[in-house]
Amino acid sequence: MLGGLAALGLAFTNLPLLAVSVLVLAMTPVPFLGLALVPWTMRLVRMRADLERRRASRTGVLVTRPYHPEPERAVAGGWQRFRWTVTDPATWRDLAWLGPGAVVGSGLAAFVVLIPLYGLAGVTLVPVWVWLATGWYGYGAVWSVESFGAGLLCVPQGAAILVAGLSAAPWLRRVDAHFARLFLAPTKTAELRLRVTQLTATRADTVDAQAAELRRIERDLHDGVQARLVSLSMVIGLADEILDRNPAGARRLLAEAKESSGAALVELRHLVRGIHPPVLAERGLGGAVRALALGLPVDISVDVDLPGRPDTPVESAAYFAVAETLTNLIRHSRAHRGTVSLRYAHGVLNIVVTDDGAGGADPAAGSGLRGIERRLAAFDGTMTLSSPPAGPTVITMELPCVLSSPKTTLFSATD
Repeated sequence: MLGGLAALGLAFTNLPLLAVSVLVLAMTPVPFLGLALVPWTMRLVRMRADLERRRASRTGVLVTRPYHPEPERAVAGGWQRFRWTVTDPATWRDLAWLGPGAVVGSGLAAFVVLIPLYGLAGVTLVPVWVWLATGWYGYGAVWSVESFGAGLLCVPQGAAILVAGLSAAPWLRRVDAHFARLFLAPTKTAELRLRVTQLTATRADTVDAQAAELRRIERDLHDGVQARLVSLSMVIGLADEILDRNPAGARRLLAEAKESSGAALVELRHLVRGIHPPVLAERGLGGAVRALALGLPVDISVDVDLPGRPDTPVESAAYFAVAETLTNLIRHSRAHRGTVSLRYAHGVLNIVVTDDGAGGADPAAGSGLRGIERRLAAFDGTMTLSSPPAGPTVITMELPCVLSSPKTTLFSATD
């Protein structure tokens, strides 16, 4: 009922906003004034439309933002921003929705509010109190109070109306959301354009990430393993030169070479694990995340329910996303406990990482969250962050994928 009151109040803002928009558009020929006021007013309209999209999403009706990307270096009051606003078809669809949206939204919201209130009046015996105070014989369209005993019949009637109103409210809100989607959702052409824009950005991020990863591997090989192998070769050559005249010294050099080869092997193994961990190939995503949690200084509860294994690239992306998230947990959150949940349903791998830390995580603060977003975006994945200042932090990651095996693997472990 409170949601209905909020929807009713928002619907009443549509018509004033429409009137202001029409007035501002009529002033477009006025030099400089139209360039400044039209984008500003349309921004208000978009804010109202975005609010309606968020309300629709709460009812399970997804309405994607359809707007063109904002041009770079667009100056407020300039021609470029004005042109970007008025040439976007979504601008005019938003304006077209304001009028019908006000009528349909206010009508449905009135039903959502008034029907439960009418039933609540019967349950609380309001008709009886009115009859006792004023002697008024009729009350509303359902109750007609002639005596106190007859007035008590309004209680079951009011309860039935209240239950019916509360039961119908979610359905009426969904009807309103579907009506809004007719205007506020992107058209097929806009969806294709948004998809192309997203794929272009994702491809660029993937190429940059791959180039950075190659540079890291080259640097680690050059500065680590390669340097040790060069040193190993020099030590073995020196031992070969002094073998005849100083056997003891040669043995010491060979022992040193043996230690150096072991260190080079360890570094090489670490490098390989950074590319594709062997535990991921051997145990799958669930086992690899469980092994990762075992080595952390914070208690991490791992709960995995995967009916099979994703493709190798998706599995690797999911593993490293979880690893980066847990690294942030250790470094920044000051948490004492955390959880990792992996589920698969309806073609989507869902990963939820939570902690009881201080919260306040911000992707713009350079904590690696942007890197996780880019890694997931390469596979059409998404990341959602909830981290209020006092905690807790909840990171939800979703990856569309297909699993390769019908077997069910269950892990539940606590460290």
